[in-house]
Amino acid sequence: MAENKIEQYLIDLMYTYRQVENNLWYIEDEEHTLSGVAVMLTEPLVIIRVVVMDDPGKNSLEFYTKLLELNACEMVHGAYALENGKVILIDTLEYDTMDYGEFRAVLDAFSLALTQHYPVLSKYRD
Repeated sequence: MAENKIEQYLIDLMYTYRQVENNLWYIEDEEHTLSGVAVMLTEPLVIIRVVVMDDPGKNSLEFYTKLLELNACEMVHGAYALENGKVILIDTLEYDTMDYGEFRAVLDAFSLALTQHYPVLSKYRD
């Protein structure tokens, strides 16, 4: 039996994951195109994030415009953001009201974004 609903949902989704520490799970599941996804419980929020790539540093205006366009037009759950020189995907859910469908939808959206958007974004890499 899982300790909390996050772990139970990960088990139900049959993702390959490991618990790194209390309230922090790391999904490393190539089959579902979810590699390096961190799921953190920081009551009352569940934070789901993954590093997509380094900030390319070249063609900045064009690159940031593309990120904003993807956020506006193609991201159903979550958003691209910049953090410490990295491009990340991030979303938050409220733990108390989060259900299985909502949790799964975020991870499905991340998987789709990583599959479809990375080839577009990687063109800007050094």
